[in-house]
Amino acid sequence: MTKNTSSEETKSSNSEPNTIERFKSEAGPVGFIGAIIGVLILLGTSLYFYLDIQKQKKNATAQNEIFQAQYYYEKDSIDAGLLGDGRNLGFIDIIDIYSGTEVANLAHFYAGASYLKKREYQSAIDYLKKFSTSEEIVMARAEKLLGDAYMELGNFTDASKSYMKAAETVDDQFFSPTYLMKAALAFEKASDMKAAISAIDQILNKYEDAAEYNDARKHKARLDALAGN
Repeated sequence: MTKNTSSEETKSSNSEPNTIERFKSEAGPVGFIGAIIGVLILLGTSLYFYLDIQKQKKNATAQNEIFQAQYYYEKDSIDAGLLGDGRNLGFIDIIDIYSGTEVANLAHFYAGASYLKKREYQSAIDYLKKFSTSEEIVMARAEKLLGDAYMELGNFTDASKSYMKAAETVDDQFFSPTYLMKAALAFEKASDMKAAISAIDQILNKYEDAAEYNDARKHKARLDALAGN
């Protein structure tokens, strides 16, 4: 008799819907799906904020690490800035250890500029191409350095593109004319006289008060003569 009662209780227990099935039944298909989406959004938001906090902490630590490397760079101690001095990290280590932070991004700029000073032009290009910032003057400077590296390698087409990007990024009379003059030279070396003249014309038409204006006029006359204009 006891055995039958236990069997009936087990059967009754197995036939009862579990919590999820009961909620699904009460909420309906639409409500159930909506609840799942809500939970996923909550989990995703929590994870995002957690990772953001961790990234900020990591970036703050990296900021303390990069000061000495920047000091070495300014003092032209290029190898110490790049590779560290045994106690302090260099730009390369900062990029590896603090990947994904703003400081690691900045370290790409310094590493590229350092390799350019060392005349290791392909390495300079590799690092500078990975740098990006919303600061227009700094971004334009990075494009200018890229152009310099390409010029040294004889890649005049890419050099002209980088110089033009630099001029367009900053777009003012203090920086753009210099970059446009460099672009004109790169275009000339690439045998694209039309583009070279166009770069010079931008100086003459947009930056009349620039220090490079008179040199641009002379350069334009020379290019016109070479182009047979």
